[in-house]
Amino acid sequence: MSFSALDFRAVHLPPSVGQLRQEVRAFLAAERAAGTVLGRPDSWLTGWDPEFSRRLAQRGWVGMTLPRAYGGGGRSTLERHVVLEELLAAGAPVSAHWVADRQAGPTILRHGTEAQRNRFLPRIAAGTCFFSIGMSEKESGSDLASVRTRAERTADGWRLTGTKMWTGGAHVNDHAIVLARTEDAADRHAGLSQFLVDLRDPRVHVEPIRLLSGEHTFNSCRLDGVELADDALLGRPGEGWQQVTGELALERGGPERFLSTLPLLTALVAEVRRAGGGGPEQEARVGRLTARLASLRQLSLGVAAASAAGRPADVQAALVKDLGTRFEGDLVNEVREILPTAARSDATPGSFPELLATAILHAPGYTLRGGTNEILRGIITRGLELSR
Repeated sequence: MSFSALDFRAVHLPPSVGQLRQEVRAFLAAERAAGTVLGRPDSWLTGWDPEFSRRLAQRGWVGMTLPRAYGGGGRSTLERHVVLEELLAAGAPVSAHWVADRQAGPTILRHGTEAQRNRFLPRIAAGTCFFSIGMSEKESGSDLASVRTRAERTADGWRLTGTKMWTGGAHVNDHAIVLARTEDAADRHAGLSQFLVDLRDPRVHVEPIRLLSGEHTFNSCRLDGVELADDALLGRPGEGWQQVTGELALERGGPERFLSTLPLLTALVAEVRRAGGGGPEQEARVGRLTARLASLRQLSLGVAAASAAGRPADVQAALVKDLGTRFEGDLVNEVREILPTAARSDATPGSFPELLATAILHAPGYTLRGGTNEILRGIITRGLELSR
Protein backbone atom coordinates (compact mmCIF):
# COMPACT_ATOMS: atom_id res chain seq x y z
CA MET A 1 0.00 0.00 0.00
CA SER A 2 1.40 3.40 -0.99
CA PHE A 3 0.74 6.67 0.83
CA SER A 4 1.69 9.40 -1.64
CA ALA A 5 0.89 12.12 0.92
CA LEU A 6 4.03 11.08 2.80
CA ASP A 7 6.31 11.05 -0.22
CA PHE A 8 9.63 11.74 1.48
CA ARG A 9 12.27 11.28 -1.15
CA ALA A 10 15.93 10.85 -0.30
CA VAL A 11 17.75 14.17 -0.50
CA HIS A 12 21.47 14.44 -0.98
CA LEU A 13 22.96 17.89 -0.64
CA PRO A 14 25.23 18.79 -3.56
CA PRO A 15 28.96 19.12 -2.79
CA SER A 16 28.75 22.82 -3.69
CA VAL A 17 26.95 23.63 -0.44
CA GLY A 18 30.02 22.63 1.55
CA GLN A 19 31.73 25.92 0.75
CA LEU A 20 28.58 27.83 1.68
CA ARG A 21 28.39 26.03 5.01
CA GLN A 22 31.99 26.93 5.79
CA GLU A 23 31.35 30.57 4.92
CA VAL A 24 28.40 30.71 7.30
CA ARG A 25 30.40 29.04 10.07
CA ALA A 26 33.25 31.53 9.64
CA PHE A 27 30.77 34.42 9.82
CA LEU A 28 29.17 32.98 12.96
CA ALA A 29 32.56 32.42 14.59
CA ALA A 30 33.36 36.10 14.10
CA GLU A 31 29.96 37.10 15.48
CA ARG A 32 30.42 34.79 18.45
CA ALA A 33 33.78 36.39 19.18
CA ALA A 34 32.09 39.80 19.06
CA GLY A 35 29.48 38.64 21.58
CA THR A 36 26.45 38.81 19.29
CA VAL A 37 25.88 35.04 19.09
CA LEU A 38 25.42 33.31 22.44
CA GLY A 39 24.10 29.92 21.39
CA ARG A 40 20.54 30.63 22.49
CA PRO A 41 17.79 28.00 22.42
CA ASP A 42 14.75 29.18 20.47
CA SER A 43 16.77 31.98 18.89
CA TRP A 44 14.55 32.09 15.80
CA LEU A 45 11.63 33.12 18.00
CA THR A 46 13.16 35.41 20.63
CA GLY A 47 16.51 36.54 19.22
CA TRP A 48 15.40 39.89 17.78
CA ASP A 49 18.47 41.74 16.47
CA PRO A 50 17.77 43.78 13.31
CA GLU A 51 21.43 44.73 12.90
CA PHE A 52 22.43 41.07 12.86
CA SER A 53 19.71 40.43 10.26
CA ARG A 54 21.10 43.23 8.10
CA ARG A 55 24.61 41.81 8.30
CA LEU A 56 23.24 38.47 7.13
CA ALA A 57 21.41 40.23 4.31
CA GLN A 58 24.60 41.95 3.20
CA ARG A 59 26.07 38.50 2.65
CA GLY A 60 23.02 37.41 0.66
CA TRP A 61 21.64 35.10 3.37
CA VAL A 62 18.21 36.71 3.71
CA GLY A 63 15.74 36.32 0.85
CA MET A 64 18.06 33.74 -0.66
CA THR A 65 15.41 32.08 -2.85
CA LEU A 66 13.76 35.30 -4.01
CA PRO A 67 14.50 36.21 -7.64
CA ARG A 68 17.41 38.54 -8.28
CA ALA A 69 15.00 40.88 -10.07
CA TYR A 70 13.46 41.66 -6.68
CA GLY A 71 16.71 41.94 -4.76
CA GLY A 72 16.88 38.28 -3.73
CA GLY A 73 19.70 35.82 -4.11
CA GLY A 74 18.14 33.58 -6.73
CA ARG A 75 19.56 30.58 -4.89
CA SER A 76 18.12 27.13 -4.28
CA THR A 77 15.87 26.00 -1.45
CA LEU A 78 18.50 23.51 -0.31
CA GLU A 79 21.18 26.22 -0.16
CA ARG A 80 18.87 28.25 2.05
CA HIS A 81 18.24 25.17 4.19
CA VAL A 82 21.97 24.81 4.84
CA VAL A 83 22.22 28.44 6.00
CA LEU A 84 19.22 28.00 8.30
CA GLU A 85 20.73 24.87 9.85
CA GLU A 86 23.92 26.69 10.71
CA LEU A 87 22.14 29.74 12.14
CA LEU A 88 19.86 27.61 14.32
CA ALA A 89 22.66 25.32 15.46
CA ALA A 90 24.62 28.38 16.58
CA GLY A 91 21.61 29.88 18.34
CA ALA A 92 21.98 33.07 16.31
CA PRO A 93 19.55 36.01 16.89
CA VAL A 94 17.52 35.70 13.68
CA SER A 95 13.93 36.37 14.76
CA ALA A 96 13.77 39.90 13.28
CA HIS A 97 13.80 38.67 9.68
CA TRP A 98 12.61 35.08 10.23
CA VAL A 99 8.94 35.36 9.25
CA ALA A 100 9.63 37.80 6.42
CA ASP A 101 12.21 35.45 4.95
CA ARG A 102 10.35 32.20 5.64
CA GLN A 103 6.84 33.00 4.47
CA ALA A 104 6.00 36.65 3.86
CA GLY A 105 8.46 37.00 1.00
CA PRO A 106 7.51 33.76 -0.79
CA THR A 107 3.80 34.48 -0.27
CA ILE A 108 4.04 37.98 -1.71
CA LEU A 109 6.11 36.62 -4.59
CA ARG A 110 3.46 34.01 -5.36
CA HIS A 111 0.24 35.93 -4.75
CA GLY A 112 1.15 39.60 -4.73
CA THR A 113 0.80 42.18 -7.46
CA GLU A 114 3.87 43.47 -9.26
CA ALA A 115 3.63 46.68 -7.24
CA GLN A 116 3.57 44.69 -3.98
CA ARG A 117 6.56 42.64 -5.05
CA ASN A 118 8.56 45.73 -5.93
CA ARG A 119 7.55 47.42 -2.69
CA PHE A 120 8.30 44.64 -0.22
CA LEU A 121 10.65 42.00 -1.63
CA PRO A 122 13.82 44.13 -2.06
CA ARG A 123 13.43 45.42 1.50
CA ILE A 124 12.89 41.91 2.88
CA ALA A 125 16.03 40.70 1.10
CA ALA A 126 17.96 43.71 2.46
CA GLY A 127 16.93 42.89 6.02
CA THR A 128 15.12 46.19 6.46
CA CYS A 129 11.45 45.08 6.38
CA PHE A 130 10.14 42.69 9.02
CA PHE A 131 6.80 40.84 9.09
CA SER A 132 4.45 39.27 11.62
CA ILE A 133 1.73 36.65 11.11
CA GLY A 134 -1.87 37.70 11.74
CA MET A 135 -3.67 34.35 11.68
CA SER A 136 -4.65 33.09 15.14
CA GLU A 137 -7.43 34.52 17.31
CA LYS A 138 -8.70 33.89 20.82
CA GLU A 139 -10.93 31.00 19.80
CA SER A 140 -9.34 30.34 16.42
CA GLY A 141 -5.87 28.99 17.01
CA SER A 142 -5.25 25.94 14.88
CA ASP A 143 -8.83 26.17 13.55
CA LEU A 144 -8.17 29.16 11.33
CA ALA A 145 -11.37 28.77 9.31
CA SER A 146 -13.30 30.12 12.32
CA VAL A 147 -11.57 33.53 12.40
CA ARG A 148 -13.84 36.46 13.29
CA THR A 149 -11.69 39.33 12.09
CA ARG A 150 -13.60 40.97 9.24
CA ALA A 151 -12.65 43.13 6.30
CA GLU A 152 -15.52 45.18 4.89
CA ARG A 153 -15.56 46.97 1.57
CA THR A 154 -15.40 50.77 1.66
CA ALA A 155 -15.45 53.39 -1.06
CA ASP A 156 -11.64 53.48 -1.08
CA GLY A 157 -10.72 49.93 -0.12
CA TRP A 158 -11.29 47.91 3.06
CA ARG A 159 -11.96 48.40 6.77
CA LEU A 160 -10.36 45.76 9.02
CA THR A 161 -11.80 44.98 12.47
CA GLY A 162 -10.92 42.22 14.93
CA THR A 163 -8.25 40.94 17.31
CA LYS A 164 -5.36 38.66 16.47
CA MET A 165 -3.58 36.65 19.16
CA TRP A 166 -0.04 35.30 19.45
CA THR A 167 1.15 37.82 16.87
CA GLY A 168 4.89 37.41 17.26
CA GLY A 169 6.95 40.58 16.93
CA ALA A 170 3.98 42.90 16.28
CA HIS A 171 5.47 45.42 18.72
CA VAL A 172 8.72 45.72 16.74
CA ASN A 173 7.97 44.60 13.18
CA ASP A 174 6.83 46.70 10.22
CA HIS A 175 3.93 44.78 8.68
CA ALA A 176 1.69 41.76 9.17
CA ILE A 177 -0.11 39.50 6.75
CA VAL A 178 -3.60 39.32 8.26
CA LEU A 179 -6.23 36.69 7.54
CA ALA A 180 -9.80 38.08 7.64
CA ARG A 181 -13.28 37.14 6.57
CA THR A 182 -14.46 39.17 3.60
CA GLU A 183 -17.76 37.38 2.99
CA ASP A 184 -19.98 34.81 4.67
CA ALA A 185 -20.20 31.43 3.00
CA ALA A 186 -21.71 28.01 3.68
CA ASP A 187 -18.24 26.55 3.36
CA ARG A 188 -16.33 28.28 6.16
CA HIS A 189 -13.06 27.81 4.28
CA ALA A 190 -14.42 30.15 1.62
CA GLY A 191 -14.82 33.90 1.98
CA LEU A 192 -11.40 34.47 3.59
CA SER A 193 -8.79 36.90 2.30
CA GLN A 194 -5.34 38.14 3.29
CA PHE A 195 -4.20 41.73 3.76
CA LEU A 196 -0.88 43.54 4.14
CA VAL A 197 -1.23 45.68 7.26
CA ASP A 198 1.09 48.43 8.51
CA LEU A 199 1.67 47.63 12.19
CA ARG A 200 2.41 51.28 12.91
CA ASP A 201 -1.08 52.38 11.88
CA PRO A 202 -2.60 54.25 14.88
CA ARG A 203 -5.66 51.97 14.74
CA VAL A 204 -3.49 48.91 15.36
CA HIS A 205 -3.25 48.40 19.13
CA VAL A 206 -0.60 45.96 20.36
CA GLU A 207 -0.50 44.52 23.88
CA PRO A 208 2.15 42.06 25.14
CA ILE A 209 1.60 38.38 25.90
CA ARG A 210 4.67 37.42 27.89
CA LEU A 211 6.37 34.03 27.99
CA LEU A 212 6.97 32.20 31.27
CA SER A 213 10.45 33.74 31.19
CA GLY A 214 8.93 37.22 31.10
CA GLU A 215 10.15 37.80 27.54
CA HIS A 216 7.95 39.90 25.29
CA THR A 217 7.67 38.04 22.00
CA PHE A 218 3.95 37.46 21.39
CA ASN A 219 1.13 39.99 21.36
CA SER A 220 -2.56 40.59 21.23
CA CYS A 221 -3.12 42.79 18.20
CA ARG A 222 -6.44 44.69 18.05
CA LEU A 223 -7.44 46.06 14.65
CA ASP A 224 -9.78 48.92 15.43
CA GLY A 225 -11.33 49.73 12.05
CA VAL A 226 -8.03 49.90 10.18
CA GLU A 227 -8.57 51.63 6.84
CA LEU A 228 -6.79 49.87 3.99
CA ALA A 229 -6.40 50.85 0.37
CA ASP A 230 -7.32 48.37 -2.37
CA ASP A 231 -3.65 47.55 -2.87
CA ALA A 232 -3.44 46.12 0.67
CA LEU A 233 -5.31 43.01 -0.50
CA LEU A 234 -2.87 40.12 -1.00
CA GLY A 235 -4.07 37.77 -3.69
CA ARG A 236 -7.69 37.46 -4.77
CA PRO A 237 -10.69 38.04 -2.50
CA GLY A 238 -11.96 34.77 -1.04
CA GLU A 239 -8.78 32.79 -1.72
CA GLY A 240 -7.18 33.39 1.66
CA TRP A 241 -7.61 29.81 2.82
CA GLN A 242 -5.69 28.37 -0.10
CA GLN A 243 -2.96 30.95 0.41
CA VAL A 244 -2.70 30.23 4.15
CA THR A 245 -2.45 26.49 3.48
CA GLY A 246 0.60 27.11 1.32
CA GLU A 247 2.12 29.35 3.99
CA LEU A 248 1.67 26.76 6.70
CA ALA A 249 3.72 24.25 4.71
CA LEU A 250 6.55 26.82 4.73
CA GLU A 251 6.01 27.46 8.44
CA ARG A 252 5.81 23.88 9.67
CA GLY A 253 8.39 21.86 7.77
CA GLY A 254 11.54 23.90 8.30
CA PRO A 255 14.54 23.08 10.50
CA GLU A 256 13.36 25.46 13.24
CA ARG A 257 10.78 22.82 14.15
CA PHE A 258 13.42 20.45 15.52
CA LEU A 259 16.55 22.59 16.05
CA SER A 260 15.19 25.08 18.60
CA THR A 261 16.89 23.19 21.42
CA LEU A 262 20.02 22.00 19.58
CA PRO A 263 22.23 24.62 21.30
CA LEU A 264 21.33 22.92 24.59
CA LEU A 265 22.43 19.52 23.27
CA THR A 266 25.69 21.07 22.06
CA ALA A 267 26.22 22.65 25.47
CA LEU A 268 25.49 19.31 27.17
CA VAL A 269 28.16 17.51 25.16
CA ALA A 270 30.66 20.26 25.99
CA GLU A 271 29.84 20.01 29.70
CA VAL A 272 30.22 16.23 29.73
CA ARG A 273 33.59 16.51 27.99
CA ARG A 274 34.78 19.10 30.50
CA ALA A 275 33.84 16.70 33.28
CA GLY A 276 36.08 14.02 31.79
CA GLY A 277 33.62 12.29 29.49
CA GLY A 278 30.40 10.46 30.12
CA GLY A 279 29.74 6.85 30.91
CA PRO A 280 28.10 4.30 28.59
CA GLU A 281 24.57 5.25 29.63
CA GLN A 282 25.15 8.97 28.98
CA GLU A 283 26.72 8.20 25.62
CA ALA A 284 23.83 5.94 24.62
CA ARG A 285 21.22 8.56 25.50
CA VAL A 286 23.07 11.28 23.58
CA GLY A 287 23.38 8.85 20.68
CA ARG A 288 19.63 8.21 20.62
CA LEU A 289 18.92 11.95 20.58
CA THR A 290 21.41 12.41 17.75
CA ALA A 291 19.83 9.60 15.74
CA ARG A 292 16.37 11.17 16.08
CA LEU A 293 17.83 14.51 15.06
CA ALA A 294 19.43 13.02 11.94
CA SER A 295 16.12 11.41 10.91
CA LEU A 296 14.19 14.64 11.40
CA ARG A 297 16.76 16.50 9.35
CA GLN A 298 16.22 14.15 6.42
CA LEU A 299 12.46 14.57 6.67
CA SER A 300 12.79 18.35 6.70
CA LEU A 301 15.11 18.26 3.71
CA GLY A 302 12.42 16.21 1.96
CA VAL A 303 9.88 18.97 2.58
CA ALA A 304 12.30 21.57 1.21
CA ALA A 305 12.98 19.48 -1.89
CA ALA A 306 9.26 18.87 -2.49
CA SER A 307 8.48 22.58 -2.23
CA ALA A 308 11.33 23.43 -4.59
CA ALA A 309 9.95 20.93 -7.12
CA GLY A 310 6.42 22.32 -6.84
CA ARG A 311 5.03 19.21 -5.16
CA PRO A 312 2.47 19.54 -2.34
CA ALA A 313 4.19 19.29 1.03
CA ASP A 314 1.57 20.31 3.59
CA VAL A 315 1.10 16.79 4.99
CA GLN A 316 4.84 16.12 5.12
CA ALA A 317 5.36 19.48 6.83
CA ALA A 318 2.72 18.64 9.43
CA LEU A 319 4.52 15.38 10.19
CA VAL A 320 7.88 17.15 10.55
CA LYS A 321 6.39 19.64 12.97
CA ASP A 322 4.63 16.98 15.05
CA LEU A 323 7.71 14.78 15.36
CA GLY A 324 10.14 17.69 15.54
CA THR A 325 8.51 19.71 18.28
CA ARG A 326 8.01 16.60 20.41
CA PHE A 327 11.72 15.92 19.97
CA GLU A 328 12.55 19.43 21.17
CA GLY A 329 10.67 18.87 24.41
CA ASP A 330 12.08 15.37 24.86
CA LEU A 331 15.59 16.74 24.39
CA VAL A 332 15.13 19.17 27.29
CA ASN A 333 13.93 16.39 29.58
CA GLU A 334 16.71 14.04 28.51
CA VAL A 335 19.39 16.68 29.09
CA ARG A 336 18.09 17.26 32.61
CA GLU A 337 18.45 13.54 33.35
CA ILE A 338 21.77 12.99 31.58
CA LEU A 339 23.46 15.83 33.48
CA PRO A 340 21.39 16.94 36.48
CA THR A 341 22.01 20.65 36.84
CA ALA A 342 20.20 23.45 38.61
CA ALA A 343 18.63 25.60 35.89
CA ARG A 344 19.27 29.29 36.59
CA SER A 345 17.95 32.20 34.56
CA ASP A 346 20.31 34.53 36.46
CA ALA A 347 23.43 32.55 35.56
CA THR A 348 26.02 33.89 33.12
CA PRO A 349 24.39 34.34 29.68
CA GLY A 350 25.33 31.41 27.48
CA SER A 351 26.34 29.17 30.38
CA PHE A 352 24.85 25.68 30.65
CA PRO A 353 22.57 26.47 33.65
CA GLU A 354 21.25 29.59 31.88
CA LEU A 355 20.67 27.81 28.56
CA LEU A 356 18.88 25.01 30.40
CA ALA A 357 16.61 27.50 32.17
CA THR A 358 15.76 29.18 28.86
CA ALA A 359 14.91 25.87 27.18
CA ILE A 360 12.73 24.74 30.09
CA LEU A 361 10.75 28.00 30.16
CA HIS A 362 10.21 27.91 26.39
CA ALA A 363 9.30 24.22 26.24
CA PRO A 364 5.50 24.60 26.65
CA GLY A 365 5.31 26.48 23.37
CA TYR A 366 7.17 24.01 21.17
CA THR A 367 4.13 21.86 20.34
CA LEU A 368 1.65 24.76 20.25
CA ARG A 369 2.93 27.46 17.92
CA GLY A 370 2.31 26.87 14.24
CA GLY A 371 -0.55 24.46 14.98
CA THR A 372 -1.06 22.09 17.90
CA ASN A 373 0.05 18.51 17.48
CA GLU A 374 -3.55 17.28 17.75
CA ILE A 375 -4.54 19.40 14.75
CA LEU A 376 -1.44 18.32 12.86
CA ARG A 377 -2.28 14.66 13.36
CA GLY A 378 -5.71 15.32 11.92
CA ILE A 379 -4.09 16.84 8.83
CA ILE A 380 -1.77 13.84 8.53
CA THR A 381 -4.62 11.35 8.93
CA ARG A 382 -6.80 13.07 6.31
CA GLY A 383 -3.86 13.24 3.94
CA LEU A 384 -3.21 9.53 4.33
CA GLU A 385 -6.87 8.65 3.82
CA LEU A 386 -7.05 10.70 0.62
CA SER A 387 -3.87 9.19 -0.78
CA ARG A 388 -4.67 5.53 -0.19
